[in-house]
Amino acid sequence: MTPNYDEGTIRTLDWQEHIRKRPGMYIGKLGDGTAADDGIYVLLKEVMDNSIDEFMMGFGKKITIDIENEKVTIRDYGRGVPLGKLLDVASKMNTGAKYDSKVFKKSVGLNGVGIKAVNALSSKFTICSVREGVAKEIEFSRGMVTGEKDLTGVEEANGTKVVFEPDPEVFKSFRYISDYVVNMVKNYTFLNAGLTIEYNGERFYSRNGLRDLLEENMDDHPIYPVIHLKGEDIEIAVTHGNRYGENYFSFVNGQHTTQGGTHLQAFREVYVKTIRDFYKKDFDPSDIRASIVAAVSIKVEEPVFESQTKTKLGSKDVGPNGPSVRAHVGNFLQTELDNFLHKNPDTAEILLRRITESERERKAISGIKKLAKQRAKKVSLHNKKLRDCRIHFDNKNDRAEESSIFITEGDSASGSITKSRDVNTQAVFSLRGKPLNTYGLTKKVVYENEEFNLLQAALNIEESIDDLRYNKIIIATDADVDGMHIRLLLITFFLQFFPELIRKGHVFILQTPLFRVRNKKKTYYCYSDEERRDAINILKGKPEITRFKGLGEISPDEFKNFIGKNIRLDPVMMKKHESVSQMLEFYMGKNTPDRQDFIIENLYVEKDEVA
Repeated sequence: MTPNYDEGTIRTLDWQEHIRKRPGMYIGKLGDGTAADDGIYVLLKEVMDNSIDEFMMGFGKKITIDIENEKVTIRDYGRGVPLGKLLDVASKMNTGAKYDSKVFKKSVGLNGVGIKAVNALSSKFTICSVREGVAKEIEFSRGMVTGEKDLTGVEEANGTKVVFEPDPEVFKSFRYISDYVVNMVKNYTFLNAGLTIEYNGERFYSRNGLRDLLEENMDDHPIYPVIHLKGEDIEIAVTHGNRYGENYFSFVNGQHTTQGGTHLQAFREVYVKTIRDFYKKDFDPSDIRASIVAAVSIKVEEPVFESQTKTKLGSKDVGPNGPSVRAHVGNFLQTELDNFLHKNPDTAEILLRRITESERERKAISGIKKLAKQRAKKVSLHNKKLRDCRIHFDNKNDRAEESSIFITEGDSASGSITKSRDVNTQAVFSLRGKPLNTYGLTKKVVYENEEFNLLQAALNIEESIDDLRYNKIIIATDADVDGMHIRLLLITFFLQFFPELIRKGHVFILQTPLFRVRNKKKTYYCYSDEERRDAINILKGKPEITRFKGLGEISPDEFKNFIGKNIRLDPVMMKKHESVSQMLEFYMGKNTPDRQDFIIENLYVEKDEVA
């Protein structure tokens, strides 16, 4: 029987219902906080963008952020939202000053949606505006007003304060990872020289903008002083290091466009052309850009982003009557970089040396590369190391984001994971014992070592990580000394040759339970001594306690509980206070055997320093 299709079947959702029903349209993926682009960070960013826009317009030089027990408080010292419009700004769609380009010329949040999405997706949301001793405060819950008050004789400085708690009904199990928040805060200060941001009492400030950003994010020392070029509505900083890969930071109107877009594409192409023209040599683009570290920031009116979360710029034009973004970036870079190199022959000489070194190394390994490819082709026909999945990260598929690969040690662990995985989105790659320590070796080893060559082929990252086949690369090793050592050797391999995988948040450690605590009615899997004690207290009596020594001891039926929707992952992050060189030297350098034993045995305690 055909269901009735009449007036009664048509419904109009309230604004907050629509956001709560389709949160992905407004904040991208929900996530649990283990990835830098998870929804809880987008909520934080949407509120911050409003405060940053105030600073960009010349109001308020300080912003404070406090996060405690997942409750976020953000206070700026700008003009404060006009009190009569406070309710509309927080709860009426398509309301905001940013439609009036005279007030906010080049802001990020142009759609009037951001703060409403935060409101609708928070269990508690409070906004308070102070203007010349008068204040108004409105409280909401899931987008509905729960309280309102007007205050006079307020002795606080002008500005706006927003307090929100992400709704556990929407975000389920989540946590803010401080390193991600610190990275976001630092980027805001690099892009807004002169702005002070205090996060949980720690002060962040930048005097030199993008130059500071590069120096802070370099894995080693720049081989020549950072080239810093500034123009109207455009800023570029560029240098080279000694590490593999290309490292870019791109921004539009203060928004970190993690997926690049028109402006970054233009930079990469025009940089190559300018260098070729300057040296009058037809260098290979890969040699010119090898080891490059660059930051590009542009400001445009009415930018067009390719998604609501604004991580990729799609704009072709700078303004209604301005040149294209490509021409704007290209013309500026070509002129300014060429001028700089003519005026600084020492830098030009070092850069030329770096390009020719890269060319030499590329040619030296081209022969072995060819052999390795032929070998990998033969092996891949019956490659027992890789048990692939059906959906890949580079597919145009709704579930491409879920695509992941587990790197395991030995047959028993890979067997358990293979039997319990989701064959659509989870692949398994088995290691044979301990991989080679690649610390201090050249990229030649990636082709000479069969295991690493097959891993590189499985991930599809030889040419570029743009072709990466899995969104999450999950290191799944035992929590014992050998397992920890293998974990370190793999992280060393990625840091040494494919650091972008770690920078872009693709590498994770699988947490597996250390204990199973159960009685006849209930079973708890515990990831720490504390969780084990809690489970014993809940079950009372004398529950059965099993200590898992390795992944192979966990049956496939049980493994389903740890790699499904309740999977626990620790992101491998690069600590900004420590360069890759220092990290690798400390953990994988030629230490005495005693020192290496000490490091490996204490690895579980020290894992935050590594990851």
